[in-house]
Amino acid sequence: MVTATAQEAIQTLCIEKEVHIGAPIEIAFEALLEELGPANAIPDGKPMPMVLEAWPGGRWFRDLGKNSGHLWGHVQVIKPPTLIEICGPLFMSYACTNHVQYRLAADGTGSRLLFAHRGIGEITAEHRAGVVEGWKYKLDRVRQIAEARA
Repeated sequence: MVTATAQEAIQTLCIEKEVHIGAPIEIAFEALLEELGPANAIPDGKPMPMVLEAWPGGRWFRDLGKNSGHLWGHVQVIKPPTLIEICGPLFMSYACTNHVQYRLAADGTGSRLLFAHRGIGEITAEHRAGVVEGWKYKLDRVRQIAEARA
């Protein structure tokens, strides 16, 4: 038996942010990999370590042990220390796909991080409301980690 249900409208999501980091580009890139990986935390400050396999096709996932976890995406492009792009479902466990891009450039004695997140699918209202603040928190953490190391 086949049944049909009402469908949510397909939506898009586009977030762009720029962050100035008071650290050289190499340190900023290392801080980005750290935040995407073992230093990852959620906005309330609770640690949520991730695994980032920093090569083309590498996975970005949360390892919960005992062969369980959550795949957030795959590395689509990586060009240290200037670019990393990831595509996948991210934190959305439903019909959607996302692309995030972190582009770093030297800016005097510091760095400039240009961030873009684009998504398409049945994006929930909860995610649409929270994603802007969530990315702001994560990008601020990259800046804090890099500046502490500089």
